[in-house]
Amino acid sequence: MIELFGTLGPACRDPEILTQMFREGMTGMRLNLSHSGLIESEAMIRDFQTAAEAAGAAAELLIDLQGPELRIGTLDRPLTLKTESTIPLSSIPLPSCVADLLEPNDRILLDDGKLELQRISDSFQVIRGGTLLSRKSIKIIGKDVPMPALTEADKANLAAARAFGVSAVMQPFVRSERDLIALKEELCRNHAEDIRIFSKIENRTGLANLERIIPYSDMVVIARGDLGNDVPLSELPGVQKDIASACRRADTPFLVVTQMLTSMIHNPVPTRAEVSDIFNAVTDGASAVMVTNETAAGSYPVEVIRVLRETAAAAERWMHR
Repeated sequence: MIELFGTLGPACRDPEILTQMFREGMTGMRLNLSHSGLIESEAMIRDFQTAAEAAGAAAELLIDLQGPELRIGTLDRPLTLKTESTIPLSSIPLPSCVADLLEPNDRILLDDGKLELQRISDSFQVIRGGTLLSRKSIKIIGKDVPMPALTEADKANLAAARAFGVSAVMQPFVRSERDLIALKEELCRNHAEDIRIFSKIENRTGLANLERIIPYSDMVVIARGDLGNDVPLSELPGVQKDIASACRRADTPFLVVTQMLTSMIHNPVPTRAEVSDIFNAVTDGASAVMVTNETAAGSYPVEVIRVLRETAAAAERWMHR
């Protein structure tokens, strides 16, 4: 049976909504720890566990660590960036490791690639505009920024993982097996070696080292958001299929995530393209599929899980007809 994961957030934290989601077939949830920690999320986690118990379901809790992910700092207010405008470099609070590497003509992607800027002397030219909020992701196109696999916040969350009933850890931006060895060592240090490791493939470095990453993974995550920033979007479907093939050859489960039902953040029904995406992920051999903002911040979290379950079930029936 395919695993169906939602993401915890304000839109679905009500225990009654969570209970309905479990009854619709949800098997577990992701908790994004990029902005907060397990301790700060305790009330929401307890509601999640209570809902799972009420629905007679296992409370599979996946924590998504910060890892070597880069984010901008805090803005005083949302920043509106107009295409073709120019803004001072100081307008955006860059991490020091990014500021040190950023050179004239370098381009950066913000908020999972929704916005694109180019450095021109001491300014940014806005290539693709929009509204920028605090703590959004940032990437220098064509450059890798050296960072440790685990942050201090990650280590604190791993130390608390067992007490909060965490069943799996998602390691972002896996670059090689060394990142996973560091994670496993930290889990063992905290007597949590039974917690599953989900390896997120999100960049070209991870792709290049995929064969070495797979043996250290309980689940490989095809994380198409940031992966789509590192490879041309037109090539992303082929990359997804290549990762799926490598996982099948190694008999390693894989999960597909990102924008699977993104239209349902605002609409009660999906697009035809979205249900085709889910169907194809399952028929390609995915052991799990996951939604993120669709349940964390969307208007129809219960309906999202229903569509996910019905489409995955239809794909499984088609494969076994």
